[in-house]
Amino acid sequence: MKRALFPGSFDPITNGHFDIIKRGVKVFDEIVVAIGINADKKYMFSLEERKAFIEKSFKNEPKVKVVTYNGLTIDFCKEIDAEFILRGLRNPADFEFEKAIAHTNRRLSKIETVFLLTAAKTSFISSSIVRDVIRNNGDYTVLVPESVRVNK
Repeated sequence: MKRALFPGSFDPITNGHFDIIKRGVKVFDEIVVAIGINADKKYMFSLEERKAFIEKSFKNEPKVKVVTYNGLTIDFCKEIDAEFILRGLRNPADFEFEKAIAHTNRRLSKIETVFLLTAAKTSFISSSIVRDVIRNNGDYTVLVPESVRVNK
């Protein structure tokens, strides 16, 4: 089984994340969407809300599992027997940042990182932009899956 871990904070999941996961299930037998837990970080949405957003978005996709984890991503990959890390790239800055992490992960383990380019229509979306739009009472609904729209 080709299992990929798609790690992130997903605060909240965006249409960009949604697109990467939907396209990833065509490449992998299973996508484990892993919400990293960072006690030092201030989130807009609780861990339970973020997990529910993703689960509702993929309730009809049996190849997508949603979990939470602590610690190093590669350690969690080993724990769940994931050979791949899935990442989305929006722009050259993302690539440079993700490339360094991918090289480090490969050096510390045998886990490969697979990059998918975001769709042009979602390449500008980030969770931080969505949070800013929400904080300022803007129309964020075109930026996120329906599971997030009905909650806020």
